[in-house]
Amino acid sequence: MTWHPERPEPTGYRLRVNGHLDEQWSAWFGDLALTHDSDGTTSLSGFVADQAALFGLLMKVRDLGIILVSVEAIGPASSLPRSAANSQR
Repeated sequence: MTWHPERPEPTGYRLRVNGHLDEQWSAWFGDLALTHDSDGTTSLSGFVADQAALFGLLMKVRDLGIILVSVEAIGPASSLPRSAANSQR
């Protein structure tokens, strides 16, 4: 018997990092939307294809030496605002 896992729908994530990143970093982070928060952090939001892609983003944060504040699943891509979901495709 062969097991065939269902391919999950891409999930939306919000990564918060310390400091305000320039908008130019959006492309390097897979075109995630960057938002500067009033507490001095930057939120990177959008959908991520799978766990491997999420770990790739986390490695980029590590490689830049940026302090990771939090990682939050914000739901499947279909639940993201239309502009955020479309900008990630």
